Amino acid sequence: MKKQYQDKDIPFDDLDESVLPTALATMPSSVMNALYHQTKKMMGRMVDYKELRMIYACAMKEIKTKFDILNTEFSLQYHRNPINSIQTRLKSTASIVEKLAKLHQSVDIEHIDEHIHDIAGVRVICSYIDDVYLVAEALLKQDDITLVTRKDYIAQPKENGYRSLHLIVKVPVFLSERRLEMEVEVQLRTIAMDFWASLEHQLHYKTDFDGKDALVDELRRCAETISQTDNEMMQIRSKMEELIDIPTEEEILLERIRKLDTPIE
Repeated sequence: MKKQYQDKDIPFDDLDESVLPTALATMPSSVMNALYHQTKKMMGRMVDYKELRMIYACAMKEIKTKFDILNTEFSLQYHRNPINSIQTRLKSTASIVEKLAKLHQSVDIEHIDEHIHDIAGVRVICSYIDDVYLVAEALLKQDDITLVTRKDYIAQPKENGYRSLHLIVKVPVFLSERRLEMEVEVQLRTIAMDFWASLEHQLHYKTDFDGKDALVDELRRCAETISQTDNEMMQIRSKMEELIDIPTEEEILLERIRKLDTPIE
């Protein structure tokens, strides 16, 4: 009867040669053992990496769920909703490897966890600039959220004109037998900022071509125009709210009653 080989640490000296390709069967046992242990170690790292991605995906879902809940609350409690849309993304393996290479770090779990803080990402698109800060503070007030870093590119735009509020937060992920604090990058921006960033992203990753520098300068000027428009739109909205009569308690109650049958997604 042939031996059954599963996930056991069996020396290659004991393997039945009939189960191996001819080329491998002719190798010295020392070489075979070294190859076996290297392959086993590599497979272990692959499993660890897949588990790490799974945990980051769970952390991303936790943050998205928090924004979904806030979105539902805002739509019920207020006459307008500060959140326009919510997007998520998990950094690709190729991007992780490229980023580690730029940092002169080898590709292993410890370096990924230590040096890359945007594997899980959630982007929240708001209508107005003040909505960005309102939604951000609503998230940060939650007692299971820990703020790691905050970069306000709205108040201090990047040189190329990029504007957005970036947060790195930690959120607990509860697995069957352990709790882990995982980092998630949160980007909050207006619709106009998101439109600009999408175009800038396309231009940034295009190889050099004639006229690119002129387009970069033009895009930078557009960023200033968009910022001015964002502020003007926010001021117009504020003036509209001032001109609208403040509703009475009865009117507020009736509005909430009308929303009782609003589908909750």
